[in-house]
Amino acid sequence: MKRGATERGREAPVGQGGGCRGVGVGGVLVRAGEALRELVMATGLAVFEAMLEEDREALCGPAGSWQGAQRTAYRYGHEQGRVVLGGRKVQLGRPRVRSVGGEELALPSWVAMRQEDPLDERALEQMIVGVSTRKYARSLEALPESRNSCSVSRSSVSRRFVARTRQQITRRLSESLEGRDFPVLMIDGTVLGDHVLLLAMGIEADGSKRVLGVVEGSSESEQAGRALLRNLIERGLPVERMRLFVVDGGKGVRAAIRKTFAGWALIQRCQIHKMRNVIDHLPESKHAWVRTAIRKAWAAGSVEQARKRLVGLAEQLEEAHPGAASSLREGLDETLTIMGLRVSATLTRSLRSTNPIENLNSALKHLARRVKRWRGGTMVLRWAVTGILEAEKRFRRIKGFRDLPALSIALAQSVPSYPEKLDQETLTA
Repeated sequence: MKRGATERGREAPVGQGGGCRGVGVGGVLVRAGEALRELVMATGLAVFEAMLEEDREALCGPAGSWQGAQRTAYRYGHEQGRVVLGGRKVQLGRPRVRSVGGEELALPSWVAMRQEDPLDERALEQMIVGVSTRKYARSLEALPESRNSCSVSRSSVSRRFVARTRQQITRRLSESLEGRDFPVLMIDGTVLGDHVLLLAMGIEADGSKRVLGVVEGSSESEQAGRALLRNLIERGLPVERMRLFVVDGGKGVRAAIRKTFAGWALIQRCQIHKMRNVIDHLPESKHAWVRTAIRKAWAAGSVEQARKRLVGLAEQLEEAHPGAASSLREGLDETLTIMGLRVSATLTRSLRSTNPIENLNSALKHLARRVKRWRGGTMVLRWAVTGILEAEKRFRRIKGFRDLPALSIALAQSVPSYPEKLDQETLTA
């Protein structure tokens, strides 16, 4: 009995056992999945065609009914048209309606489905997740064989991506900053191809992060920095308000901040960049102890203690490694700015480096990794703004954000007794 049960449960080979054919479960699921997708697409098209017919009936009344003098429109056959569905344009028959005066009347459902924004959005989303323009058509759901589609070629997808990202640049880089408070600005650069992008990230009073601007150039020069800051000011960023700027070691950006904001800016040099610069001047055998000594200095209880330790370390390095000593002394006080504001240790760790904006730079490079050739600065900006918008979806508030009110108070107390008044000519020069 056991044996019989086992034999009945065993699948017969193809071509044996009473003419039955064996079908693998995997094959059934694959075919079922393909059929289901085709059914969904076909059903969606059928529902849409029913909606068009309802629109026509609302304008013309039921088919075959006599309306006499009350008639305002009548059926006028069909014509081939295209609507956006599933990331492509699909060809199908469009019911036509004319008024009694002979004017063509639009069907609301058709007008809505003709909008190309969803198509542009789908092309943009596919590019963001890594689908190339060549493989775009393969990434879409299958259509029934009786339906024709278009707008899935490489050139068509590329045009839609360009159109959508151009809109994003215009909208994002002209966004008003009126009435918004950013006690902290972080500025850093990144490279895409042969182009340098300079980005400004603002940290609001509640700790949320927002990319405020980006400019493209050949280097992190003073001119590029001033162009970036001028754009922010023209869009409403207050100038005569004490603000903390967290930057890397670039001289051009620091010069741009000082010339644009004068006495209204405190500069915090990125400690991570400073550490790298010093270590680069040393043999590997001395990396560990110098790194430890610098960290202990930055962890000191006061600015005076930290400065004393760093100056002492520079003196130790002077004889054997003058390059490292010079690098350590250069901008030394600016690496201690956040310490002088006496905010919490958690907030200090968040603002002592440009790490928040460095993470954004990594996201931009990851998004643009498939680009083989950059065709000018405009293309770079389009990809950059696209990457920024995508990265901002995952932004979180900085650690220690609850201590930002204390930072604002400390910044207000740092205002010089006679701060420089900046005129419009100075800001836009």
